[in-house]
Amino acid sequence: MLGKIVVPIVAVLVFLGLWEALVWVNNWPNYKMASPSDLPPAFWKYKELFLVMGWQTLWRTVVGLFIAVVVGTALGMVIGFSRIAREALYPLLIGFNAIPKATLVPVISLIFIGQHDFNTILMAFTISFFPIAVSVGIGLSTLEPEYRDILRALGATRFTIFRKIALPKTLPEFFGALKVAATLAFIGTNLVEIVSPHGRGLGALFKSGETNGDYPLMFAVLIALAFLGIILYYAVVFLERIFAGWAEREAT
Repeated sequence: MLGKIVVPIVAVLVFLGLWEALVWVNNWPNYKMASPSDLPPAFWKYKELFLVMGWQTLWRTVVGLFIAVVVGTALGMVIGFSRIAREALYPLLIGFNAIPKATLVPVISLIFIGQHDFNTILMAFTISFFPIAVSVGIGLSTLEPEYRDILRALGATRFTIFRKIALPKTLPEFFGALKVAATLAFIGTNLVEIVSPHGRGLGALFKSGETNGDYPLMFAVLIALAFLGIILYYAVVFLERIFAGWAEREAT
């Protein structure tokens, strides 16, 4: 247990040390490449903005991710239980996911003019639901047909089969996809905050640093985003150990 805490901290410290050494060896000024030692003054100078805008980014990302979980799971159930739906929806999902999401930001902003929170949540959802839907769909489609035949013979509905057999089976894949979706949701949120700035979120703070040539602030925003992403990732890990911890125990 202690190793799971110490090892990541040591890895982060090593990364920061290598970053600092890279800047020092190349003698880069902070307007070209800020070093870790340049970041604490930036965090302290803009501490109130980091708290306010960090919260704005976090809550909208979490809401978008929650909607992605609900919609992605429902869509995965349709794909997993219906071969026709699977063959019909997979090309659409793959094609949609192949579209660069940065190109969707202006479209969404024009359709929902002034709806900044909605636009940000929508983009976080749009970019993060795909891995959840695919993982649930694959997990259900590979469910052993014998289980389904036996339960159907006993009068079980599709929902009962999903709740009793399919859901526990797909939980490891689901949480694996959720870890990926959590980081993608942050990307979606910040795309809107940067490409379509509206003065909210860490993306807006990054844009402000870029406009004013404040490179330590820009790198501080990147570190803050990474920190929030790590928090959300480990929140998913915590939920995984509660609901699917049996999979890890079986693997060991």
